[in-house]
Order: sequence, then C-alpha cells, then structure tokens
Amino acid sequence: VQLQASGGGLVQAGASLRLSCAASGRTFSSYAMGWFRQAPGKEREFVAAISWSGRNTYYADFVKGRFTISRDNAKNTVYLEMNSLKPEDTAAYYCAAASPGTWYRNYDAEEEYDYWGQGTLVTVSS
Repeated sequence: VQLQASGGGLVQAGASLRLSCAASGRTFSSYAMGWFRQAPGKEREFVAAISWSGRNTYYADFVKGRFTISRDNAKNTVYLEMNSLKPEDTAAYYCAAASPGTWYRNYDAEEEYDYWGQGTLVTVSS
C-alpha cells in the first residue's frame, strides 16, 4: 500500500482544514487507518484512527470534538477534518495503514502501522 497525504497549509487560529490520504492498491478497505503528527522538536504522536469499515473511530484527547476522521473505501481515501485549529496543532501530519490483527488494542501505537505516507505540513498562526 502506498499512501499520499495532502491538504496541509497555512491557516489562522480557528480555521479549518481537511487532510486527505489517498491509498494505492485494491486492498485499502482491509486496512485500519491512522493519522499521526510530529511538531518541530517533538516526537510523533497519535491523532486519530479508524477501523477498516469506518465503524470505529478513536481520537487523542487533545483533538476530541475538533477533529473528525473518516474514510471512503470506494475512493481509497481517508480524511481528517480539522476544525477550530490552534497554533499547537502546527505539525507535519502523517497517515498510516495497519493490517488486521492487534490494531484494535494498540490503535495509537506507531508500531501497529505497516505503511506510512509522507507528511503534509499544517501551520496554524495565532
């Protein structure tokens, strides 16, 4: 699976952005998907994840109520809708795909994800 993230940009605090992650391959619907982010000088951290069917979603506490993860298996794409952006949301955002298995117990762990896209940069000015 190859992943291509897009949709980042420079916005003001309070604005919204929608990130997209397009996947190649015909087996996209069998992968759980996640978004992680890495701010300058910090470690990469979990943001949100979604099960293969889209039925189950999970979020980091710091984005609950502001971000929404979704997927369109017909389009091989996962989305991250980001609202009420804050300067502390500034980071490179990465999408990742996880094979079935232990993902449900460790959806927020980088090691659960087998494939990673390149980052898309989100910069939020105050």
